[in-house]
Amino acid sequence: MELKSNVPPGPIETKWTKHKFDMKLINPANKRKYSVIVVGTGLAGGSAAASLAELGYQVSCFCYQDSPRRAHSIAAQGGINAAKNYQNDGDSIYRLFYDTVKGGDFRAREANVYRLAEVSVNIIDQCVAQGVPFAREYGGLLANRSFGGAQVSRTFYARGQTGQQLLLGAYQALQRQVGLGAIKMYPRHEMQELVVIDGRARGIVTRDMETGAIESHVADAVILATGGYGTAFYLATYAKGCNTTAIWRAYKKGAAFANPCFTQIHPTCIPVTGDHQSKLTLMSESLRNDGRIWVPKKKGDHRAPADIPEDERDYYLERKYPSFGNLSPRDISSRAAKEVCDEGRGVGKTGLGVYLDFADAIGRLGKETIGERYGNLFEMYERITDEDPYKVPMRIYPAIHYTMGGLWVDYHLMSTIPGCFVLGEANFSDHGANRLGASALMQGLADGYFVIPYTLGNYFGSNKFDKIGTDHSAFKTSEAWVTDRMKTLLSIKGTRTVDDFHRELGKILWNDCGMARNDASLKHALQAIPELRERFWKDVRVLGENATVNQSLEKAGRVADFLELGELICRDALERRESCGAHFRTEYQAPDGEAQRNDQDFCHVAAWEYTGDNSPPIRHIEPLEFENVHLQTRSYK
Repeated sequence: MELKSNVPPGPIETKWTKHKFDMKLINPANKRKYSVIVVGTGLAGGSAAASLAELGYQVSCFCYQDSPRRAHSIAAQGGINAAKNYQNDGDSIYRLFYDTVKGGDFRAREANVYRLAEVSVNIIDQCVAQGVPFAREYGGLLANRSFGGAQVSRTFYARGQTGQQLLLGAYQALQRQVGLGAIKMYPRHEMQELVVIDGRARGIVTRDMETGAIESHVADAVILATGGYGTAFYLATYAKGCNTTAIWRAYKKGAAFANPCFTQIHPTCIPVTGDHQSKLTLMSESLRNDGRIWVPKKKGDHRAPADIPEDERDYYLERKYPSFGNLSPRDISSRAAKEVCDEGRGVGKTGLGVYLDFADAIGRLGKETIGERYGNLFEMYERITDEDPYKVPMRIYPAIHYTMGGLWVDYHLMSTIPGCFVLGEANFSDHGANRLGASALMQGLADGYFVIPYTLGNYFGSNKFDKIGTDHSAFKTSEAWVTDRMKTLLSIKGTRTVDDFHRELGKILWNDCGMARNDASLKHALQAIPELRERFWKDVRVLGENATVNQSLEKAGRVADFLELGELICRDALERRESCGAHFRTEYQAPDGEAQRNDQDFCHVAAWEYTGDNSPPIRHIEPLEFENVHLQTRSYK
């Protein structure tokens, strides 16, 4: 396997502009001759499907929800970054590029990140034209707020429901093309297999989630935009349906999986309360603009927060990172919260929590202003906890929230399988070892609206395609494999539920490969996960049958994939003998406790090649070169 990044030559400021001209074009009348499958209808998939259909391609679009509006992008709260510099506070395309590379702890490809920053300015114009109701200043100009890892205000937002509003914009563009007949929409269809013919991705096999029918779909290219795999940890801020199946199928067909151990911990989540929970709820990072994070200075201080005087509070982020304070990046803020809780200064019944306090902001700005900015988030918190955050501080604790790892892609967003493109969170390309807040929505829409329309056309213009039907032997073989897998899962008739196995896997991953990991914990996980996987295939109990709606069967297939992916996550973490971003190895830390990179040996992307179920994967590397942002020790102090 060869990892060719296909980054064009020339100065970084002109790479994308010149490359757009150099890429091959397809005559508008000829676009109708090409077909493309888009799997996923979140911001990346929905925007890509709408854009490609608008250009004239034949698009088939698949999602496992009953409507594209239910894609998990809807849950994003705080905002979307763009280098508009409306605040005149020193922002620029280069500064957004710099902040993103630094925020990712120098483990992302420079050219992709610069392109992301460059097209960010167009995303806002696109979304405003679609009617997305961004917040505005008194005079009518678009408002901005700050997010972690930046010292400028570049985040555009719609209260605490930015993802929902952006998704509705993409959804209406998508549905317009559905209405025109340019997109054929397949809701309640879950991808089960990628079909590769003559070395190229040429289609997928799906399961109709209402009838159980196994169906084949053919196209000239396949786009995977299915989000991240953080639900492997069981308790996470993802929707319960989020999974890894689509990209895992591609991995097993030859797509390299890059940096799987780079899983993001978000510092601002409602804490775990017990084993009865099936997921966790995020409180937007935007709250850290006005909320101050603190814990008592004394160990075991269980007084009510209002009873703890100011001089007995430790605003630890402001103390340790005065330049960024409460807006320190997610990985640093999360580890700092874990540190004070490990010292015995955590709050709440479990001791695994810190305060996010709005008293100062309410006193300075008034309750009405805070309500205008964050009202729906405050309401959501109160409904979940039965505590009024206008009166008492929120309690928060870190949780799994995003995955920077994903399928390896080149500059064109194509995987190591020709014709298989990967967009948004499903790929690895832009965030390195840690994603800055408000950059996920930016990447998803950049990939879908502004990158894939060019790079897909270049792929079509550079290749000839034989006409293939679903009667091809590759489709029949894949259909048979999927059918057999469903029968196997239903036939085990064990004693343990799918959720039981998933919960156990999540605890292994969180304890051994969570906020902190080390040689011993990772080796323990690499012993425990294969044993758990073996028990799963002997003792899982999947109720019902295939030929109907069967959520137990759906979950079983996804958890079976998580049990394989979990091992790769830990294997990748064990091999990366350094600390960087969200990957914190306790053996590799500076004297002050900060992450300590090893640029000499690990300034690269690790991309894993599947070699069979019973043989270890092969680790390939793509060296990372930093010509525009020089390697340096990341500091937010």
